[in-house]
Amino acid sequence: MNRRRQHSQDDEEPELPPSKTRVKQQMHDLQDIGAELVALGKDQLAQLDLPETLRDAIDEMHRISKFGARSRQMQYIGKLMRGVDPAPIIARLNAWKGVSQQHTAHLHQLERWRDRLLESDGALTELLAAYPQTDVQHLRALIRNAKKEQEAGKPPKSFREIFQVLKEMIPEPT
Repeated sequence: MNRRRQHSQDDEEPELPPSKTRVKQQMHDLQDIGAELVALGKDQLAQLDLPETLRDAIDEMHRISKFGARSRQMQYIGKLMRGVDPAPIIARLNAWKGVSQQHTAHLHQLERWRDRLLESDGALTELLAAYPQTDVQHLRALIRNAKKEQEAGKPPKSFREIFQVLKEMIPEPT
């Protein structure tokens, strides 16, 4: 009996197919990418390595004016997207939008510094050690004003300005 339990624990569970909900979500995601492709200009579309059927479906979408037909065509584009690797398309779309993971990570780092500066006095000392070129008096005044704004429920003017100062002070990695 004990051996049976050990044996069943050692067996690997078979990998289950994705749930119906997950498959539907993937289809909607592909359709959303298709919608972004439809919104692109001809010159940008030409830069993408798309199958001819997908390119034709996108061109056809530009000629359709009725709502129901547009909806069906978008579903068709989503269906065609299933046969395409979306990763390079997404990467190119993000590059055109000016979005990169590195840039996003940098902005999150700046937000964390700003939050730490408002929570702890030791964070300012730490920031000055890492970035000695900082205008300490200006930053202290902004921190003090941001705290007052939060307490009074005023618009976060200084809160936003701290972010801008940090953005100038901490270079984005390249």
